[in-house]
Amino acid sequence: MKPELRRKDLVYPELSYEIVGALIEVFKELGSGYQEKYYQKSVALEFKKRGSKFQEQVFVPLTYKGDDIGKYYLDFLIEGKVALELKKDKPFSKKNIEQVVAYLKANNLKLGILANFTRDGLKFKRILNIQ
Repeated sequence: MKPELRRKDLVYPELSYEIVGALIEVFKELGSGYQEKYYQKSVALEFKKRGSKFQEQVFVPLTYKGDDIGKYYLDFLIEGKVALELKKDKPFSKKNIEQVVAYLKANNLKLGILANFTRDGLKFKRILNIQ
């Protein structure tokens, strides 16, 4: 009997593997050192090649008791379920993580992925909306 290699306790495990696979492919092709906008364009092309359902630069209004108080733009929203935010070069900061958490809350999403294209490889964090 073959052992199960994928965890059962993850939020959207198959979709997460698809997203990370696309990010890895982009990093394998480009490596590090490019502007964030080029990674964004490359990730979008990779999603298209894979037939992934996604939106880019998704406008998200932030409201308070029905009144608009601000706005966000998600780098990617995949299958209406997962927010993906791209960064380059710098280690994950508290600010980056808080940004993704805010996106999740504003969109009532369960999962965000923060991806960073660095000299040391592709780094990513899965961030959950626990509210």
